[in-house]
Order: sequence, then C-alpha cells, then structure tokens
Amino acid sequence: MQHLTLLLMERMGLLLLITFILTRIPQFRYLLDRRPDWRTGLTFSLVFGLVSIGGTYAGVTITGETVNSSFLVASLQPEEAMADSALIGVMVAGLLGGVAVGTGAGLISGIHAYSLGGITGVADAVSTPILGLLAGLVARFFAEERVIAPVKALFISVFAPILQMGAVLIVNESSPAAIHTVDLIGVPMVAANSVGVGILVAMIQAAMKEEERAAASETQRALHIAEMALPFLKQGLTFETAEAAANVLRRELRASAVAITDTKQILAHAGTGMMPGIQGTPIASELSRKAVQTGEIQIARTKEQIQPHHPAIGAAIIVPIRSGGQVAGLIKLYYPSVRQIRPVEEAFAQGLSKLISIQLDIAMAEQLRSLMKDAELKALQAQINPHFLFNTLNAIVTLIRIKPEAARRVTVQLGHYMRMNLTMTQAPLVPLYKELEHLHTYLGIVNIRFEDQLSVDCQCDPGLESVSMPPSTLQPLVENSIHHGFKGRTDRGDIHVELRRVASGVRIVIKDNGNGFPVEILETLGASPVTGGGSGSTGIGVYNVNRRLIHLFGPEARLKFSNPPEGGARIECTIPYQAEERREAIDESNDRRG
Repeated sequence: MQHLTLLLMERMGLLLLITFILTRIPQFRYLLDRRPDWRTGLTFSLVFGLVSIGGTYAGVTITGETVNSSFLVASLQPEEAMADSALIGVMVAGLLGGVAVGTGAGLISGIHAYSLGGITGVADAVSTPILGLLAGLVARFFAEERVIAPVKALFISVFAPILQMGAVLIVNESSPAAIHTVDLIGVPMVAANSVGVGILVAMIQAAMKEEERAAASETQRALHIAEMALPFLKQGLTFETAEAAANVLRRELRASAVAITDTKQILAHAGTGMMPGIQGTPIASELSRKAVQTGEIQIARTKEQIQPHHPAIGAAIIVPIRSGGQVAGLIKLYYPSVRQIRPVEEAFAQGLSKLISIQLDIAMAEQLRSLMKDAELKALQAQINPHFLFNTLNAIVTLIRIKPEAARRVTVQLGHYMRMNLTMTQAPLVPLYKELEHLHTYLGIVNIRFEDQLSVDCQCDPGLESVSMPPSTLQPLVENSIHHGFKGRTDRGDIHVELRRVASGVRIVIKDNGNGFPVEILETLGASPVTGGGSGSTGIGVYNVNRRLIHLFGPEARLKFSNPPEGGARIECTIPYQAEERREAIDESNDRRG
C-alpha cells in the first residue's frame, strides 16, 4: 500500500503540472469570478473532464496483488481495477464551477471509466457524476469566497474517494474481489486525490494573486502616467501642452513614439518619426478618424494604417480621450512591430483612456463650478446696488420737497458713491480700508437725511487695513439697522461697528439700539430672503452678504444674528485671514509678545 501511495503521488504531480497550465488560460477567469454562461460552463466541463481522464490514464492498474505501472491503459479486464487521481478534475470542477460544471465533468469522467471496464468501471460511471454534483452543491456554502481555501478543499475531497469506494462495494455486492480491491486502493486514492485537490486549488489562488499584483502594478503605472500628463492636458489641447504631454508619455511608456492630436490635426509627436512641420498636419489615417467618430480604441497592425509613415514604426494603439462626453483628441502609441502590442498593452491603453477622460471631465466640472460660483457672486453683488439705490432715490424724492439743497448734496454724494462702487465690485475681495471708505461715503449720504437722529461709531484695531473682505459687506448691514432697526422710532439711533483682531481672522460686530430682529424670522434670517415681522423687509441685503461670505470663506464665516438682552440687534461674523495676512498676523502677535 505504501508503494502504491507513493506511485500515485508521483503521477498526481505530473497531472498537477499539466493542470497548472489551465490557470494561465484567460478564459479561466470566468470560473474564478463565478460568472460562467452556458458556453463557458460546457467548455470547462469538457476541460475538467479531460483533466479527469488524464488522471485516469496516469493511474496504476491493479490485478490481485500485482501493481502494473504502465501508462495509457486502453482497457481493463473484469478482475482488474484502476487506482487513479481522476477525482481531482471532477472535484475542482464542482468546487470552482458549480453544480453544472462539476456534473458535466463527472459525466465525461464516468463514461470514460465505464469504457475502460474493470471491477470499478460501473461504480465509477455511477458515482463520479454524483460526486461532481455534490462538490458543486458544497461550493454554494462558500459562495462568498472567490476561490475556496485549499484546506477546505482538501478536507471536502477526502470524502469523495471514500464514497467512490462505497459505490464499488455496492455495485459489486461486496464480493471478495471488490473488498480486496477497496482495501488495496482505498487509502492511496484518498491521499492522492484529496492532496491533489488541495494543491491545485492553492495553485489557482497563487495564480490569482499574481494576476491581482500585476493588475495593481499596471493600475499604479497608469495612475502615475496620468498624474504626470494631466497637468498639461487640463490646460487644454494646444501645441504646447500636447508636446509636453507627449514627451512625458513617451518617457514613461517606453514606446517608440507618442503623438497627441485633437479631432482634426496632429498637435505633437515625440520619438521615432518626428519631422519638421508635422505639427498642424491634418489627421489622414482611417483608423484615427474612426477612433474620433466612435470613441473606441483602434489598433494599427500594418505600416499602411499608420500616420506618419516611418520604417521603424510597424504598429500603433490609437487611444481616444474624452472631455464633456465628446472625443476631444487622440493619444497614439507607436511600436516597432505588432508583436509588441500584447493584451497587457491593450488593457493598459483602455485604462489610460478612461482615467484621463475621467480626470478631464473632473477638471471641466471644477472649471464650470468656479465659473458658476463667480457668476453667482457677481449676481449677488449686483443685487445689492439696486437695493441701496432704490432706498436712496426714495430719500432724494422726499428731500426735494422739503430740503432741495440737501437733495442736491445727496445726489452728488450718490454719484461719488456709485463711482466708488463700480471700481470695488470688479474683484471678489477688497482691502478693509476701501470697504471702510465705502461705508463712510454711504453714511455721508444718509446723514444728510437723518441729521442728528443717527450716530454711527466705527472702531477698528490698527493693522487691519489690508485685510481682504468681500466688497459691500459693511454697508448693507449698517443699512439694515438704519432702515429696519429704527423704523417707526423717533429717538436717536446708535450703531456701533467693531472690527477686532482675533486668532482666526477679523471679527466684525454691528449692533444697534433699534427694534431688534422679529423673533419669528431670527432663525432663518440670512439663509434666504424673508418676509415677516410687519416690517415689510425682504432681507435681500443681509441675505446676499451672508451668501457671499459662505461662498468665499465657508460656513464658518456666515452671519450670526441675535437680539441682546439690553435691546437692539446684533450681527456678528468672522472673516478668516488669507495666507499672507495670516503670516503677518502671526508676526505682529510675536512682536507684541516680544
């Protein structure tokens, strides 16, 4: 028995060497991914059935106590038996391919065993398909595992030869010859088949890990190359950016040459075939035009399909790149021969095309988002001016009847204010000193109307004059206090504007002794234009200031509204320092400590 076991193990090793080649077949992934269709299932049933037949032919013929180590036994005599490793193919078929593949491989193996004859022929013909079916059913318990663990596969496969030996005893009605055969070949077959299944599954796992490592390496390579080329391509396809990207791609891809085109002409060519005047040459090859039209990768396999022609260039991969859902250009990778274009190069080209296209779409989305943000800020800024102009014109209409001279001065001040406003609103941020000038010009207008009824006190910490802030931030907030906080009041209105240095930026506080904010709109004020409290206010000025602060500096800069216990209203926000301003603030703080 020991000699027979060693002999089976030796021949099982040869079988495993052959079956390991299966792990290198690309179609083998269909079974590993558990996504076989009926054609793939039929194909692999045949393949594993042939593996099982190979395990039979690699077996050892037993005649009584005699062991015949001949290969390729054509048939067995009624008193002969075959100790083999045929169950390796059947069990692996069921564990990897499922019920259909396992049963199919078992049927093929069983029919072959029946054709050989011998004392085990009928039993093998009956039991082998059943064992393939059972292996497929057991595999369902491990459906979460891409490939069942080798130890589990070995343990499950131990029972297959035992069941097959039981079938031999049942079919032969426990005859002395059958009992003697089972005693002789049972243990060696259990050892050879279970160990063989475990080793083959381990081989498959190793092949998968190798493939995953290769895929990870190619993915990392594609990411690295895209990272190198994208800074140029994001600037748009021009002669300069295309030339820089082509040089990067050629260096990283180690191709004979790399060309980049838009949808009409060659923008750059680096490497073999470079010649004066090639930039700006119209696209002439049929495959390039097809790639532009279909958006699919094309492979030029002959020199006649390549542009430009060069003796050292014999093949090319034409990779379309998309932007905004449309083909924006082509990347052409040139090789000396079509033999250099392996499946890995094609897969890499597919990944590179998708990666660059996705990044270009992201870049376009960022540009559009930036443009939309700028447009929205300008729209919000534009809304403030008509709001203030409307209120001022109403005041002028009133002054014309009762104080014509004051109306004239207000009109002059308004012209000065509007000229200043036009220059300020050209940029999203202005220095604080300009914003204070803007506020004082506004107060010069309203003081003509209110005279001694209004007092505005502005306190600003020294050194904050150059801090950046959105234009027309202070004026609308002060205007809100004047026109809505003091509405219906006859006593003196006091407004305090404080600009204080804090660690994170400049804290702005505007408080008054007016009516305060209506309680019912206090929670929503600044989030949207509101109507409430009987004031008739739409809150558009405060809303616009709040939106611009959030857009430019984030939610932390939003306006905070409250009604202090002592009365009136309070608006507070903190405008963060810009990078340079933050450094200056830190330096000034250190100087003070020193």
